[in-house]
Amino acid sequence: MPMIRLTKPAADEYPEFYATYMAHLAEDERDIVTILRAQGLQVLAGLKRISDEQADHRYAEGKWSAKEVVGHIIDTERLFAFRALWIARNEPNSQPGMDENVWAAHSNAGDRSRMELWKEHHVTRTNHLYLFRSFDSAAIARRGEANGASMTVNAAPWLMAAHELHHLKVLRDLYGVDFLTPAEAVGRS
Repeated sequence: MPMIRLTKPAADEYPEFYATYMAHLAEDERDIVTILRAQGLQVLAGLKRISDEQADHRYAEGKWSAKEVVGHIIDTERLFAFRALWIARNEPNSQPGMDENVWAAHSNAGDRSRMELWKEHHVTRTNHLYLFRSFDSAAIARRGEANGASMTVNAAPWLMAAHELHHLKVLRDLYGVDFLTPAEAVGRS
């Protein structure tokens, strides 16, 4: 079966809340699999390159450490992938939302090493790329409800990438952790 191309979602394919995240991808004309691969390389290269001190840094009291941000990225990616799978399999029931602060408080990401998070991100991303490649055109077009809002399977990987890009910019701007560009990550892997 040939791989189905997931197209950039229309605004009605995801909750309005995510529009600010999706704006990060507005100018990116690459397909989503390419974007997710490149971002995955950015995270992997960045986690190898930063120091333990940078990984444990919090830009303000009560804020997540850089490692906890990466843990949040991983958890949210899993959530979007599960939402996509749930809807793709035509499950009629709605999915609940999540409280990111409760999840972060129980993720233990701050207690794990950079290399543990590196491996976890890599395996998670690889797994989800295979998942998205497995969907046929009917699955991609399906619409379901998550956290009280309608979304399509097609939107899920784009939201995943947009959410991660948002947090990579937060890491750069507030934590001083600048992950490598996709071209640099590919060149150094």
